[in-house]
Formats: sequence, structure tokens, C-alpha cells
Amino acid sequence: MADARRQLRSGTVVLGGMGLLAAALTACSSDPDKRCVDRGSYNLGKGYRVVSDKNCKSGSGTGTWYYGGKKKGTWVESGSFSKPRKGSGSGGGGVDRGGFGGGKGAKGG
Repeated sequence: MADARRQLRSGTVVLGGMGLLAAALTACSSDPDKRCVDRGSYNLGKGYRVVSDKNCKSGSGTGTWYYGGKKKGTWVESGSFSKPRKGSGSGGGGVDRGGFGGGKGAKGG
């Protein structure tokens, strides 16, 4: 009986530890998926041409950060030049952390 309890507790610790690890790794990736693209290279069928990150970091380069999107080889499309708000997912909804009543502009029911 004591062995069964010990196994249950160790299993709970392992599962809880994995959850904490997943949460920590998710929190560390604060930058959304971004790529440096040549804004003047837009092609209707392909999107924007991906260029070296140094073109975006130097400030004088021709690159612009492009967030999200689908990469196809050296091209990316269906993203945005606007940096997503922190906490917003791919659906753009974000998480409402208002607690009871939902915070600003909440509608009671």
C-alpha cells in the first residue's frame, strides 16, 4: 500500500514538473515568429522575399521585420508587418484576465 502511494506521488511530481517546464519554455519565447523580408520584393503568388536578419538589425538595410506567416522556401506570405500584441495567439483573441466581471467594458449577464 505504501509503495502504491509512493508511485502515485512520484507520478504527480513528474507530471507537474513537465507542466512547469512547458509553461517556462512558452514564457521564454516572448518574440513572435518573425523574419526579415525585403518589403519591395512582394510577389502576388509568393509573398515577400526573406533576407538576412542583418538587413533589419542595421537600420540602414532594406529589410523589415515580418511577423507570422507561412514560409515557402525563401518566401513568406500571410503575415503582418505589425508586431502582435503580447499574449495574443494566432487567432488574435488574446486572454481576458479581468477576473469577476471581465474588467473594462464587460457586459453583465
